[in-house]
Amino acid sequence: MLKNDGWIKAQARAGMIQPFSCELVRQVGDLKLLSYGCSSYGYDLRLSPKEFLIFKHIPGTIMDPKNFNFANLERVELHEDETGQFFILPGHSYGLGVALERLSVPENVTVICLGKSTMARTGIVLNTTPAEAKWSGHLTLEFSNSSGADCKIYANEGICQLLFFEGEKCDVTYEDRDGKYQNQPERVVMARV
Repeated sequence: MLKNDGWIKAQARAGMIQPFSCELVRQVGDLKLLSYGCSSYGYDLRLSPKEFLIFKHIPGTIMDPKNFNFANLERVELHEDETGQFFILPGHSYGLGVALERLSVPENVTVICLGKSTMARTGIVLNTTPAEAKWSGHLTLEFSNSSGADCKIYANEGICQLLFFEGEKCDVTYEDRDGKYQNQPERVVMARV
């Protein structure tokens, strides 16, 4: 069953999302924001300003999830202007960021992380990411810029939406099996095999 705002707020008080905003935040002072916080049936996470990486092409190299080549990654500078703090994701490129909020998923819940339509309308596609029962940490987020234009990716603002699905308690949680992405810090975590 998809969980609603009342359930999300109760679980957040028990530590499921930290920091937590119990309502959608769309503006701070005069600054308009990409919304974040609790909605009717989900929670909009923010992008952390701490780290954003893009993939760069190095002739002769191949990306391999079993043997990751860190030379293909480049740190992106955090910019700021009157619209807020942001990273630039070049056209037709791929980037990695991390959620500002830390999650602690209950043992009978799986979370699905989806892109926001506002970002999709600028050509930014977010990889759909699950967080299984008893997973905890800061989600690493994967962005694809499918447009030919460079795009701003705003830090400290809404970047994706979480949907919470409750099911019968599983036999083995992500924590029980010592999942390889458990307890991710607020930084980008690379592919692990």
